[in-house]
Amino acid sequence: MSPSNSSAKTTTNMDLCHVEVQLTPEADVDFTEAADAVCRGLGMFQVAVEIPSVHKFTDTSSGGNTSQLSTHLLQHLNNELRTQIELVRFTDDTHTLTHTNPHTHFQAHAYQLYSDTALDLHHLTEDDEHEHDNDQLSTEKAASVLDLPSTATDGLWDTLVYDEAIKHNLLQYINTTLRFSAHDIDPRVIAWNRIVLLHGPPGTGKTSLAQALAHKLSIRLNTLYVSGRLVEINAHSLFSKWFSESGKLVHALFEMINRLCDDDAVFVTLLIDEVESLTGARQAAVNGNEPSDAIRVVNALLTQIDKLKQRKNVLIIATSNITAAIDDAFVDRADIQQYIGNPSTKAIEVILGSCLAELFEKNLLIDDNTSLNTIAVLCKKKDVSGRFLRKLPLLAFAHTKTELPTKKLIIDAMKTCIENK
Repeated sequence: MSPSNSSAKTTTNMDLCHVEVQLTPEADVDFTEAADAVCRGLGMFQVAVEIPSVHKFTDTSSGGNTSQLSTHLLQHLNNELRTQIELVRFTDDTHTLTHTNPHTHFQAHAYQLYSDTALDLHHLTEDDEHEHDNDQLSTEKAASVLDLPSTATDGLWDTLVYDEAIKHNLLQYINTTLRFSAHDIDPRVIAWNRIVLLHGPPGTGKTSLAQALAHKLSIRLNTLYVSGRLVEINAHSLFSKWFSESGKLVHALFEMINRLCDDDAVFVTLLIDEVESLTGARQAAVNGNEPSDAIRVVNALLTQIDKLKQRKNVLIIATSNITAAIDDAFVDRADIQQYIGNPSTKAIEVILGSCLAELFEKNLLIDDNTSLNTIAVLCKKKDVSGRFLRKLPLLAFAHTKTELPTKKLIIDAMKTCIENK
C-alpha cells in the first residue's frame, strides 16, 4: 500500500476537516492521486457538509442511491477513480465544526482496509532459534497482531462518545511525539516515553479506545508509515504463573515484538491490557504475598518497555480497571494518564441515539420523536457503563415482544431493564 495524504492548505486545527477516503478492496490506484482528486472535488462543492458524516459511493451508472456530495464527487472524478472509492468520512478532531464552510480546509487520507484476521504473535515471528520459547508463548496465547487499518476496527472510533476531548487530546499527543522525533529531541532533556495509560472502571471502552486510536493513526500517519500494526498483550494470561516460566515468556515475547518493530515503515501500537495484572505483582511480592520471582519478572517487563519506547515507530498504550493496583514505577513512565469514566447524561443520549438510529435505518423501529432525556437521566442515576448502554436496546427490544415497536415503547422497555438490572 502506498502512503497518501493531501491537504488543500496549511491551516490551524480550528478550521481543519480530515477527510478519510476509503478505497475498495480491489482498488489499484495511487493513494496520493485519490486523496488529491477528492480534495479538488471538495473545493468545487458549494453545499455545507455535516461533520462528522460518512458518504458511501455508488456509481450512478449502477442505479444506486448516493448523497448529494457523493454524486458531486462522482461527476468530478475520472472513470478509474469512480469505481475505486468505497466511502468518504468527514471528521473534526476538535469538535468545533458541525458543518463545512467556505473557510474549511480539507486534509485527505486515502487508504485500504486489511482483512479482520488477527494473527498469533508466535506464528507471525516463529523461527528455529526461538522455537522453544515461541511454543510456550503459543500455549499461553500471550499476544496477537492485527494489520491496520483493518475491517475489525473500522468505524470503532466513531462509536466512542466522551464529553471531554479525550480522543482529540490523544491524537495531539501522538502528533507532538512525532514532531519531537522528527527534530531529534533528547528524551534525557525533555522526558517523553510514548506511553499512554488509560484507566477507569470496567466497561468504559478503554480497550476499544486503544484499538480505535491505533486504527486512526494508521490512516492519519500514512505519509510517514506504509501501514500500522496493533500488538495486543494478554497481561492476565501472560502472568498466570509467577515463576521462571513467566520470566522466559516476557523475554521471548518482547524479542518477537522488537523484531516486528524493526521495519521502520510500519507504525506499531503495543496494547498492554489489564496492566494491573503485571505491575500489581511487584507490590504483592514486597508485601510477601507473591514469590520473589514475581518482582524479577515485573522488573524485566519494565526493562523491556524502556528499551521498546526508544523506537520512533512505537506507541505503548496500557489499560487498567484498577488504578490503585498499578505501582508507581509504571505510572511514572506514562506521559498521559487518562481517566475513562462512565458516560455523562449528554453522552448517554448520544450513545442511545446512535443505537436507535441503527434500528430506524434497518426498519426495525418506528420513530415517534420521543425524547431520550428521561432514560438518559435514569441511566446516569444508575451509573451504567458504555458497554451496558450498547446492549440496552437489544434487551429492551426483546422485552417488548413486538415485531415493530415504537421509539416510546423501546424507551419504556429500557427503563424496565435498567430498574431490573
